[in-house]
Amino acid sequence: MVAARPSRRRRWLRAIAVTLVLTVLASADPPARAAAAEPPWGPPTATGRAATEGRDAVLDWNQIAQEVVVTGRPPGSSQVLLGLAQVAVHDAVVALHGGSRPYAPPPPVRRPASTAAAVATAAHHVLVARVPGQAATVDARYDAHLAAIPDGIAKSNGIRLGGRVAERLLALRAGDGFDNQVPYVQPPPGPGVFEPVAPTTPIDVKLAQVRPLTFDSPSRFRPDGPTRLGGRAYARDLAEVAALGRADSTVRTPDQTETARFWSDNSVVQWAQTLRDLAVGRRLGVRETAHLLALAHAAAADAMVACFDAKYHYLFWRPVHAIPRAGSDGNPATDPDPAWTALLTVNHPEYPSGHACFTTTMAAVVASYFGTSRVRLSFASAVTGTRRGYATVGEIVREVREARIVSGLHYRHSMLDGELLARRVAGHVTSRYFQRGGRS
Repeated sequence: MVAARPSRRRRWLRAIAVTLVLTVLASADPPARAAAAEPPWGPPTATGRAATEGRDAVLDWNQIAQEVVVTGRPPGSSQVLLGLAQVAVHDAVVALHGGSRPYAPPPPVRRPASTAAAVATAAHHVLVARVPGQAATVDARYDAHLAAIPDGIAKSNGIRLGGRVAERLLALRAGDGFDNQVPYVQPPPGPGVFEPVAPTTPIDVKLAQVRPLTFDSPSRFRPDGPTRLGGRAYARDLAEVAALGRADSTVRTPDQTETARFWSDNSVVQWAQTLRDLAVGRRLGVRETAHLLALAHAAAADAMVACFDAKYHYLFWRPVHAIPRAGSDGNPATDPDPAWTALLTVNHPEYPSGHACFTTTMAAVVASYFGTSRVRLSFASAVTGTRRGYATVGEIVREVREARIVSGLHYRHSMLDGELLARRVAGHVTSRYFQRGGRS
């Protein structure tokens, strides 16, 4: 079915919503690589069975990529790889159906061409190249996917197109720093200084020097930094997390504990599944699905790069060290508690919150895409074995904010600054990349 052209009122409301939801940077960036003033990309989208098969391929390969990238990786670096795979899928769909602007220069298209074959090939080639340890798994899924597509010129052309899309994207991302071995260097311990929480190297040190997908430097969106150790704001935040976040807290409610555990699941898995469900529930077509997933996963990937740049720049200590050593922070309003332990632990610097960066980016992109924050979303947690529904994206951001504080992981200031970083990154991506522009 050909997508209906949005009404003038709907376009106006979307523009207002984007302005309110996102903190779009006032400073100008160099033009996006594929976002110059050009005619709309591609022909009208597919219809009927071809459109359904294409949409299903986009969803299938999003799930395959998600499963592959999280194997043996923490969420931050997993999301960078998932973002890359999703951009390849997006560009394959755009080459055939238009709808939004591609990330990389589009290759020529021979028609007829199978969207399912193009999507599968683009995702497969990127995953095999960037996640070589999972190549056997990806190959097996790819072979099964292709076997279900009827042989013929459309399949051959789709495979050829997907391969060229992947080739161009991988060339643009060559030397992006993701595969570099970056050692962790512990600074001299002291008040405010992060130290490993576990007897292993802190995670995702390398993300601080990975080249983002949509801006040049990981430090582009670096926030102002943690609160001053000797100030009232720090003392207030420390007292809050000390009371609510300790493992045996008597003031944290059972519902708060359940919420903390719910959001301790892998955020990449939780959001990827929710976005797939959203695309199905909203009956998005192939190009709309590819567009939404590329926006969300690319923005979240860059938010994680920016977030971990800030983490390893500021190297701020977590409550698990700050509270027992409060006598050394120079703040007369803080009291040490040598027996304090957190409800949950993670092994990377505290400021800013990674979950705030990730969740707020996803929430902001969803609000931007649909032109409203009132988007119903449902999440599952493998940790609690439960599911939760939300009427607005703002509810999710607020719940995650409180969850990480009562987990004993973060100070409130770090949550708020992580949310601000996320809104800035999301605003940058949605205003400059993957913009709508295809014929409808």
